[in-house]
Amino acid sequence: MSNTKKSLQELLSMSNGIILLAMCCINIHSYAQKQKGYALVWSDEFSKNGKPDTSKWSYEHGFVRNEEDQWYQPENANCRNGILVIEAKRVQQPNPNYVAGSKDWRKNREMIQYTSACLITRNKQQWQYGRFIMRARIDVSAGMWPAWWMLGATKPWPGNGEIDMMEYYRGKLLANIACLDYNGKAKWYSKTKTVEAEWASRFHIWRMDRDSSAIALYVDDSLINRTPLDSLINRDGSNFSPFKQPAYMLLNLAIGGQNGGDPSQTKFPKKFEVDYVRVYKKKE
Repeated sequence: MSNTKKSLQELLSMSNGIILLAMCCINIHSYAQKQKGYALVWSDEFSKNGKPDTSKWSYEHGFVRNEEDQWYQPENANCRNGILVIEAKRVQQPNPNYVAGSKDWRKNREMIQYTSACLITRNKQQWQYGRFIMRARIDVSAGMWPAWWMLGATKPWPGNGEIDMMEYYRGKLLANIACLDYNGKAKWYSKTKTVEAEWASRFHIWRMDRDSSAIALYVDDSLINRTPLDSLINRDGSNFSPFKQPAYMLLNLAIGGQNGGDPSQTKFPKKFEVDYVRVYKKKE
């Protein structure tokens, strides 16, 4: 290669590097501008390889809710190269809580067929109002049910209030808010967005803005669901507003169950990958 060609290639390489650096600076500046008026109060960047930070997260264990197929265990959550990876696996192992003839779905399954993880901030951190942001990539294969959500700190579900900032199953991305209805069941305020595998192959940003007037849920800065707080009152005569109390956060990859669909033809393992979770408080 001639010295002239080599010099030109070096210049082009340097130019590309400068352009990439400039684009990165523009993106950082743009991100900072979007959070103008807010101060970061909590975050997890998942920057250390290994297990998630135990000062921020604990775990759910076993079969937990919605007759889901997965057995939750800490082993399925790990940080790799700045990403939290919640991994769902197909297994065949005995259910240690099995009781023959039990009517409890958690106990009448002799075998565990899938494992996954659910991280939770309960008894470690909770928040009331603010801006909540997650950058993540979800898997939309049959049977997958990833979620980033919050539950109120007091009262049993659904009277404690549930917010699903990100939930996916059966081809739909959901933005849900629930409180207690007249009949003792959940009253849902839900919006959905249809997504395809190509969309899900990329990382996206989910956001919730929550204050004393409303809860607003976004995907990639597009508003999906905004519900006023004066609509979100428990209808059991208590007049309790579950979203005027602190709430804790959950990150999980569920499988099957009441809503997730049939995972039997899906190839495993599957991943829910989280780049970061950040919580901001509005500056006074």
